[in-house]
Amino acid sequence: MSDSGALALAAIVGQLSPDLGDADKQALAKLLDGNTSFPSKKAEKIAVTAKAIKCHTSNIDLTAHDCTLTFGGKDTTLKGRAAHELLATLAEEGVEPDPGAGNVWYALANLDCEIDVAQVKDKAGGGVTCTFNSAN
Repeated sequence: MSDSGALALAAIVGQLSPDLGDADKQALAKLLDGNTSFPSKKAEKIAVTAKAIKCHTSNIDLTAHDCTLTFGGKDTTLKGRAAHELLATLAEEGVEPDPGAGNVWYALANLDCEIDVAQVKDKAGGGVTCTFNSAN
């Protein structure tokens, strides 16, 4: 995938990644916010990876939203609004839901995104590629 949803996915996951430094996290946040007027290196590329992402919601408990992201051996958990943002982005990018008994799960494995900051800043429709495997 290489659309605006891919940028959103990379930016959301990137904010939680222990592999990215503050400068890369700030660049991703700015790009997702539509701010392209920040200085960056001409050939700057940001890689965002996650071993697994699993999000849950419920069609019974309408307040239930949670996600677990696995980076290597470290898990990070999101709840509430932040989890819903990631869950909605997964659905937007075609991750199929796995519903059952009042619960709905969205899961993927081996997320690998590359963001070419200069290309995204050009606003010509390119600069982000993400791949992943279905985990449902």
